[in-house]
Amino acid sequence: MITVHHLNKSRSKRVIWLLEELEMPYILVKHQRDARSNLAPKSLKLIHPLAKAPIIVDDNITLCESGAIMEYILNQSASEQLRPAKNSPEYYQYLEWLHFAEGSLALPVISTLLMAMEKRAGTSPLDHYIAKEIALDFSYVDNTLSRQTYFAGESFTAADIMMTIILEIAGSLKLIDDRTHIKRYLGAIQQRPAYQLASKQG
Repeated sequence: MITVHHLNKSRSKRVIWLLEELEMPYILVKHQRDARSNLAPKSLKLIHPLAKAPIIVDDNITLCESGAIMEYILNQSASEQLRPAKNSPEYYQYLEWLHFAEGSLALPVISTLLMAMEKRAGTSPLDHYIAKEIALDFSYVDNTLSRQTYFAGESFTAADIMMTIILEIAGSLKLIDDRTHIKRYLGAIQQRPAYQLASKQG
């Protein structure tokens, strides 16, 4: 059985959500950030040298990185409902968005989050770059969702799980206030029973 090492205030809710969607059994181990530093506890370092969540352990397999974990879990599942058929057009949309969440979108979003924690006077050389990337990335996301229901077309997939969590962080930072299609999408996704179970768990 898969053990999920979950860190509060992290993106590891994705893994819990995927397992709930697939109705796969799992063991949940919760780790708490240090109240002062907001850093992950040493207990995560004992599981994986990066000490980052999510981490899963399944027999002799220990994995970090959300995208790799999602693919591993999907490979263990008998269900094909959350991943399009290989070599279909939807499959390549799925792959793009599965990796876009952490490969492109996370950098400007998390940079915005971290820079908001700093007290600083004036602007940083990074400000222009981050603003440009946010405008570009969220235009692409919003335009995609104006044409289709989900990121891989008309069927919900694991790519939606990957994207939703980073979009929620963006929403908390007011980065999508003017993105009508993203807000509509999030409102619908958050009604899914598996999402709500994962939110309670994580």
